[in-house]
Amino acid sequence: MTVTSSVSAVPTSTQLSNKQYSRRKVLAVWVAAALPMAALAWLVAPALAGPAPSARRFTQVLIVALCAGLVWQFLLVVILVTWERSSLRWPIVRDALWLHAPSTASRRGGLLWLWGILPFAAGFFVLQLLPLHLPKVANHDFGAFLGSAAGRATLHGNWGLFAIIVAMFVFNTVLGEELLFRGLLLPRMQNAFGRRDWIVNGLLFGAYHLHQPWSIPANMLVGLLLAYPSRRFRSAWLGILIHSTQSVYLLALVLVLILH
Repeated sequence: MTVTSSVSAVPTSTQLSNKQYSRRKVLAVWVAAALPMAALAWLVAPALAGPAPSARRFTQVLIVALCAGLVWQFLLVVILVTWERSSLRWPIVRDALWLHAPSTASRRGGLLWLWGILPFAAGFFVLQLLPLHLPKVANHDFGAFLGSAAGRATLHGNWGLFAIIVAMFVFNTVLGEELLFRGLLLPRMQNAFGRRDWIVNGLLFGAYHLHQPWSIPANMLVGLLLAYPSRRFRSAWLGILIHSTQSVYLLALVLVLILH
């Protein structure tokens, strides 16, 4: 049985249980996520780091600032779900944020996990290899920091910083960005955008990266790879797991630098 048919325009019972957002409200939630991250990266972190900070100090401050922004996204989801459902009991949260196994009209779980993860994770990996990024700001580029002498010296034996990086990645791909875009927004966008809801969701995800503007073109494509399976199989876990492959890779790299 094929599981690759196009996204249905007919609302499911799960979608009907979620209050649908207007375009204005979708944009308002986007602003509430994107602008704090941009302000933390470009205003707050430089101010806290002080004049002419070392690469070590600036990166540590930036990591803490961005982690705070991602924690805010989690709190924003909690606030909006509580406002909508008046409860944070797990069965209610699970349905409100599509935190259930992938499903179609006739199947649930099983091989749908593979159909919903493997091809899109492979596409995500390929995108990381393509030269899609605009010119970067060196002191805001975490990858460049990891590859530098200052980065290696900063991370060596620094378990406190490692704990903050772990928290940042968890809130990035599990409790922050993915829970907001694929858990909260995507199930509530169909009335406003119809069959294109997953496309708009993916593009909004890319445009949200004002804190890393050079990555916006690539992250728009990434957003589509995360939004389509989440929408097709009505499960935010798919976006979470696909996106988290990047976090696992980076955490492994950071751990190597911590130990050496």
